[in-house]
Amino acid sequence: MTSRRKFITQASLASAGLLFSAGFRRPSVQKVAGIQLYSLRDQLPANPRDVIQKVARAGYVEVETFGLNKTTGFWGLSPKQFGEVLKVNGLRTPSGHYDMNQFFGTRSRENLDIYIAAAHVLGQEYIIVPSLQEQFIRTESDFKKVADNMNAIAAILKKEGLKLGYHNHNFEWKAVDGTTFYDTLVKNTDPGLVYLEMDMYWVVRAGQDPAVLFGKYKNRFRLIHIKDMDKTNPAINTEVGKGSIDYKGLIPKAEAAGVRHFLMEQENFTNIDPYVSIKESADYIKKVLGS
Repeated sequence: MTSRRKFITQASLASAGLLFSAGFRRPSVQKVAGIQLYSLRDQLPANPRDVIQKVARAGYVEVETFGLNKTTGFWGLSPKQFGEVLKVNGLRTPSGHYDMNQFFGTRSRENLDIYIAAAHVLGQEYIIVPSLQEQFIRTESDFKKVADNMNAIAAILKKEGLKLGYHNHNFEWKAVDGTTFYDTLVKNTDPGLVYLEMDMYWVVRAGQDPAVLFGKYKNRFRLIHIKDMDKTNPAINTEVGKGSIDYKGLIPKAEAAGVRHFLMEQENFTNIDPYVSIKESADYIKKVLGS
């Protein structure tokens, strides 16, 4: 039975989420630049308010969160406080990366309930599985078990008005037992419940073609990470438009496949100030990819 205190807490969190999301009208995806905040993971702990202000000044409209800690929240800010910082800076957050390994291991809802509450406060639509521990994906049987768990999580989220997504790296295409984790995952998850967030850099690193995947799994993708590959060293990132990935050709295919949120991410910066870098990428996304 739900205690009165728990009910009041949940109601307050939900109301805060509604208040935060109210008044925001999502413009055409062609005009929106989003950023995965992991790009600034080294800067955020010291002063998250300042970082968020600089993200907005760089030209971003959406942010994707990561790293929620059940004790310290987002770098010392509670979800409510963090949401207020976003709102003050004219930013919204459609999605967040949340560690789901606890659920895959024991099906415990302890962390999941914390994530759900945070997503409501922030007005997020998607809870994204950012990665998986190796122990859960060693065999084809493991792959199917993960898919079953994702269906279970997605069913819980649906009752909360939320959606589940999965973010890829490159290990998903390693051949195991005559198949791959990615193919098994997509085949065995409910297309009406489990969505995909394509990290286009990691798809290319895996030797796959994003355009082929958009066609093969059309309408499964709702978000993408726009992360460019350095031309001389494929193991590192560079500013969008400076690298080797043909985003001018891929973005229309992403839109046709149902992608709604376009989130820049850069995992490393070479000989450039990170804030200069993210502005260059935002400018390219809006002026070149958004035209």
